[in-house]
Amino acid sequence: MNEEVPTVLNGGEPSALGGAGGAVTLVEGSTFCLSDRLGDVEPGTPYGLFFRDARVLSRWELRLDGQRPEPLSVLSPEAFTARFILRRPPRVGAADSTVLIVRERLVADGLRETITVENMGRETTAVDLQLLIDADFVDLFAVKEGRTASARAEILVTDLELLLNDRSDRSRGLSVSSSETPVVLPGSLSWRAVVPAGGSWQTEILAQPTMGSQTIHSPLRVGEHYEFSEPSRKIAAWRDTATNITSTDPRLALVLARTESDLGALQIHDDNRGGRPFVAAGAPWFMTLFGRDSLLTAWMALPLDVGLALGTMQQLAEMQGQRVDPMTEEEPGRIMHEMRRGPASGAVLGGETYYGTVDATPLFVMLLAQARRWGAETEAVQALLPAADAALAWIADYADRDGDGFVEYRRATDRGLINQGWKDSFDGINDAAGHLPEPPIALCEVQGYAYAALLARAELAEEFGDGTTAGHLRDRAAELRTKFAEAFWLPEKGWFAVALDGNKRKLDALTSNIGHCLWSGIVSDEHAAEVIKKLSAADMDTGFGLRTLSSKMGAFNPMSYHNGSVWPHDTAIGVAGLLRYRHIPGAIELATRLAEGLLDAAGSFGGRLPELFCGFPRSKFAAPVPYPTSCSPQAWASAAPLLLVRSFLGLDPDIPRRTLTVLPHLPERWGRVELTDLRLGGAVIDLVVEGDRVTASNLPDDWRLVTH
Repeated sequence: MNEEVPTVLNGGEPSALGGAGGAVTLVEGSTFCLSDRLGDVEPGTPYGLFFRDARVLSRWELRLDGQRPEPLSVLSPEAFTARFILRRPPRVGAADSTVLIVRERLVADGLRETITVENMGRETTAVDLQLLIDADFVDLFAVKEGRTASARAEILVTDLELLLNDRSDRSRGLSVSSSETPVVLPGSLSWRAVVPAGGSWQTEILAQPTMGSQTIHSPLRVGEHYEFSEPSRKIAAWRDTATNITSTDPRLALVLARTESDLGALQIHDDNRGGRPFVAAGAPWFMTLFGRDSLLTAWMALPLDVGLALGTMQQLAEMQGQRVDPMTEEEPGRIMHEMRRGPASGAVLGGETYYGTVDATPLFVMLLAQARRWGAETEAVQALLPAADAALAWIADYADRDGDGFVEYRRATDRGLINQGWKDSFDGINDAAGHLPEPPIALCEVQGYAYAALLARAELAEEFGDGTTAGHLRDRAAELRTKFAEAFWLPEKGWFAVALDGNKRKLDALTSNIGHCLWSGIVSDEHAAEVIKKLSAADMDTGFGLRTLSSKMGAFNPMSYHNGSVWPHDTAIGVAGLLRYRHIPGAIELATRLAEGLLDAAGSFGGRLPELFCGFPRSKFAAPVPYPTSCSPQAWASAAPLLLVRSFLGLDPDIPRRTLTVLPHLPERWGRVELTDLRLGGAVIDLVVEGDRVTASNLPDDWRLVTH
């Protein structure tokens, strides 16, 4: 039994962010900035400005008259910008301060910060400002794992700017300049401002990364309000093309607005391929393409924009495995796990791309068929069919490690992830007593994904005139469904084993993974009825969502990463699975309860669902307890409300067959739900659902609306 804790790769939880009041995360594309609520980046913390998977700022601290300002508030209208509202500490003998400081920050391939000092007193004031600056240029992995760097930047000073370079090889650097001429010293910029009564003083600071001797083209411009910046234009373009989804429930409306903003900010555009979009997994530690995360997020976001799914699949297809490489776990047809461009990527991943995931490959095939249903063009889908076929070949030829017909994983070397499903921490998979399994491991939900992938490819084969292949694939799916029930069902317990270990022993822990089995459709009605009862019990339902592991299991810990916490995307998939089996008693009621609890949790987090939160029961704490290292914004958590809406609407377009199915079971509290400018192929449809009433406007004459 392998119980070692790996020290590399992105399995398990990262180091704590800490900081009073929590970290502030700003993100745009693959750039992100972490700071405290004053806007400061303190040395020795995981904070910083990160660009291409390296920290290019490890210190960014503002001092007024040698003191830290006092925080008042943080406003973040979009995921890529924030205003830190501060004041100068009151002077001795004074109850109040008369000096307001506002730090307005914008990130996009660098950082721009506008510092404004306002004098609200009755006489002129003098203020000494100092910005302390440093960089360590360490790899994101080192920061994520809490390893501090000994190497510091080489600092060069000119009359106008501060230049920092990676001392090790000068491959990375940063230039810092200011609109108001500063006093430039090694490690700081300083200004002395004289501010009249009722007046203000302002400077704009640009921090621009460099690669080698080349300054990265930054979209940040001095003097430009954030609403007119390139990140704002990018997200405005996203909103112009994305479906507008609203509800008369103000709570749901707030969450959906935040979802749209965060998904827009988490998009990365491949400028080498016409600006093709794909979605990063999440901030702060996963601002890059991830197979599983990006595919599931794109699936959930289909009601907003099918282009995100298409761009994600095109990007993944270009990086699909071609050879056998134990260092990176690449295999022909395998969809990769993650891509990194940091200075330590080669040492940690064996290259820039690591393939150690068991579920991204079937998810790729599943999404391709869904994207076609939602309007992806025929030519684009056909161009991806070879990648889908290579993925199915990997499932048959490489993923079945022992020839029993199931998809399994076992890391190729001691450097890889021990667990390669979505619960990828070293102890994320265990039995009811809490014991860890011997590999190879066959996860229950992955068999469901493989089943759904076979049916998805069959659907595409049928559309494109290959009925023979479609029939063969459906036969394989039916065989897998039968074998799955025989091998994974625990009749004495009433749920599916979370996995089979290397000895084909059933790991009998009760987990949220079985909700994914409902989502994929691999579960029979008879077994689904039992599963719904188990998921309904208090040991699984916290009141704010599903626990990843039942509170009755040996490894349960409500403060763990994968063994009792609540992951919003996981609960949303469970809800989608329940509504797939809506004809079974109790399914709609449980789905409604879980969704309402999850949206209440979102309200406690300001409308933005985090990656995960602690799995305490709602009866114990009236608000969800944050998990300290949770990513936020995180792609599939941000997209989870979209899956809830789609599931309760029963929304299922089918472009090739010219049908729009809407089978609503909306929670009463949601009131009216509207989708405007829903693009389905060449059609642009408006949809209004209230109760069981469905109104579809602009539906083409040759389409059929199915509502019962």
